[in-house]
Amino acid sequence: MVRLMVLGLLRIKALSGYEIQQILQTNQSDIWAGVLPGSIYHALKKMDKEGLVEVDSVEQTGHRIKAIYKITEKGKKEFFQLVKESLREKSVSLPSTLYAAMSFMHELTLEEKLAGLEEQLQILEKELGLLQSGQKVKEQYVTIDPISKLQFENMFAHYQLQIDFIHKLIGELKAHQDVLPKVTGEDLQKYFD
Repeated sequence: MVRLMVLGLLRIKALSGYEIQQILQTNQSDIWAGVLPGSIYHALKKMDKEGLVEVDSVEQTGHRIKAIYKITEKGKKEFFQLVKESLREKSVSLPSTLYAAMSFMHELTLEEKLAGLEEQLQILEKELGLLQSGQKVKEQYVTIDPISKLQFENMFAHYQLQIDFIHKLIGELKAHQDVLPKVTGEDLQKYFD
């Protein structure tokens, strides 16, 4: 994902790693794309060695020197290949970590379960808010096309679906705290018999 995002931005304009990071953070693309700041610099160095990008210029501001990268013809071909491959990839990811924890959460106290879920709820609501503000920031600079609007709507719906699920899960835990199923050794043995 990092390579695709970096090459895509460099197709628009030559940029430094810091500028790429700022663009992604300003419109909150770093959240849904999963791009960490350090990964941008690592990707630029690696793609430079591969001939996908090259240093266009070097700028000095005070004691800092920054390289401005541009995409090469080879990088443009790689970009289009990555876009095609990304369109084919499975686009739904289940919350496997949460599901795994739910399989064994009977081992925790009700307070521990609720505390963990409340913390996750706060994280999801914060990220949803950041994505929504990212859309507003983007709208200040460009007209959002219909495809991008669909993308934002879909992201928001995914987050809201998970938020609603966590709320329901918390409600079930509070309402049925004494009757929640527990997996025992005998239950597991049934799978092997």
